[in-house]
Amino acid sequence: MPVKIIGMIGAQMEGVAVHLIKGKISRDFVVEFTRLHEQWDYDSVLVGYYAAAAEGFGIALYAATHTERIKFLIAHRPGSVAPALAARQIATFDQLTQGRMSLHVIAGTSDQDQASEGDFLPKQERYRRAGEYLDVMRRIWTSDRPFDHHGQFYRLEGAYADVKPYQQPYPPLFFGGSSDGALQMGAEHCDVFALFGEPLAETQDRLDDFRKRAARFGRKPNFNMSLRPIMAASEGEAWDKARNLLADIERKTGTAPQPTNYSSERLMGFAARGDVHDERLWMGIARATGAPGNTSCLVGTPEQIAAALLRYYRLGIHSFLLRGFENPNDTIAIGRDLIPLVRAGAAEIDRQVQAAE
Repeated sequence: MPVKIIGMIGAQMEGVAVHLIKGKISRDFVVEFTRLHEQWDYDSVLVGYYAAAAEGFGIALYAATHTERIKFLIAHRPGSVAPALAARQIATFDQLTQGRMSLHVIAGTSDQDQASEGDFLPKQERYRRAGEYLDVMRRIWTSDRPFDHHGQFYRLEGAYADVKPYQQPYPPLFFGGSSDGALQMGAEHCDVFALFGEPLAETQDRLDDFRKRAARFGRKPNFNMSLRPIMAASEGEAWDKARNLLADIERKTGTAPQPTNYSSERLMGFAARGDVHDERLWMGIARATGAPGNTSCLVGTPEQIAAALLRYYRLGIHSFLLRGFENPNDTIAIGRDLIPLVRAGAAEIDRQVQAAE
């Protein structure tokens, strides 16, 4: 299948940054940064979620009205609003943009961030709630008459919405996570399993395991991987750039904080085994920051990084979230130097697979 490339937008310029979702809103930056992704052939952009950050649907809708084709992967926490309201909100966005969205379901973030929004449910309970939440939303999106729902976390009587999603039956549902509760919820309810960059052997094991989990529910999932390219004209220059970036982050961060979720713990485990895996998967930033989200890097020339990405593509990962640390420069470099190589390489792999069938 054609490879998909996802970027990430924030609400204001941050310079050298590990993450982009905090801070105040610059309307000009939201528009210009989204347009930059559209110009350089990204398929979509992630709009992240953080308890103190700008609301993602508002950011995405504002950006959508100032762009033509780029899509939005909007992060959403089940439980932050009622599922009936969320179903209408998502369907409305999907209709107004004519299908330019997917939903990234986040149920297992830090207890502290959840508590700041008034949610004190334990993490494993949040996964069970998320499953029920998604079940209610899907029924609202697809039901042609009102229905009642009496569950563990939600009770609705006469639930119905006039507005239905533009995409049928509903927008693609992404999720990420490494705990058994997260994997159970995702296998039953979601369409795309989003992973952080891990070594190839462990990635193969995770894909095999999740395919088996999803098959129990009659589902065939797709996969996304998040990676941070660090590129230069030569391999040596790329590693110098990576080391300089790490030194800058270590000066700002000091002692790395402890991981707050299973996925971060996995990344820190790989970092403890060594900074470099499979030639150019680099865990230096993950080690220095406690791996709070997407901190797995690929280091090398554009050709070397494209080859590394295509090894994951051959495993069955057909979309990649690619973003740098120094934006907008990295956004342009990825679009100009890396995306064309990945698209061409993935198309050639697809031709080879079709010829062999």
